[in-house]
Amino acid sequence: MNYGMICYVVPQSAYPKGYLGDPQKPLPFISIASQKNFVSLYHMGISCHPELRQWFKLQYASHCSSRLDMAISCIRFKDEEKIPYSLIGELSAKMTADQWIALYERMVSSRQKTKT
Repeated sequence: MNYGMICYVVPQSAYPKGYLGDPQKPLPFISIASQKNFVSLYHMGISCHPELRQWFKLQYASHCSSRLDMAISCIRFKDEEKIPYSLIGELSAKMTADQWIALYERMVSSRQKTKT
């Protein structure tokens, strides 16, 4: 559990630097939360990988008749009966922990360059 939700993280043995440079916080990867009016799925990689994000949007339309409710890394499902579990499984398999680490490192590096 992290941030009040079920959180799948990159093990600290695989990424000892930790989230936001804090070795005490493992790098989050995929999280699930039950909110008041919806179920949220957070896929951190989808926010930083435009091709993966586009793939998901296109696939969602073929799996669901409802409108996609998506923020940067958050996908909200208002009706738990209509959650496209097979699509979530495909999304989860599209990025490995090592790929997420590499993407996260590039993102952090580019942010540090813009600050200087």
